[in-house]
Amino acid sequence: MYLHCHLEDTTAAAAQLTDCVIDVSRWMTANRLRLNTDKTELLWTGSRHSLSQACPALQLAADTVTARDQVRLLGVTISADLSLDRHVSVVSETSFHSLRQLRRVRRSLDTESTATLVHAFVT
Repeated sequence: MYLHCHLEDTTAAAAQLTDCVIDVSRWMTANRLRLNTDKTELLWTGSRHSLSQACPALQLAADTVTARDQVRLLGVTISADLSLDRHVSVVSETSFHSLRQLRRVRRSLDTESTATLVHAFVT
């Protein structure tokens, strides 16, 4: 869910988000589904100045969802200041790990198989 608000309206925005999540939870319950509040994440975005002033939490039944510095959405790590620094770091780490794994099995592969693996890794 996405909601835009001004700095002075963060409390009202948090209440609106809470109501929306509760409505989704009710719909899921009516359709024999369950909302997993343990996996529900909250990301408040904005400038560093606005993030330091207001960062409310959502109250969902007995659970409280607090804002995080970063969340992972569809494979992309999004930070509160909307920079891609953390996402680039995560992609670099996983790529480096994959290259090291390829290096370990290189001796067991012929040139064509190695080329196929490298091309699959790059694309």
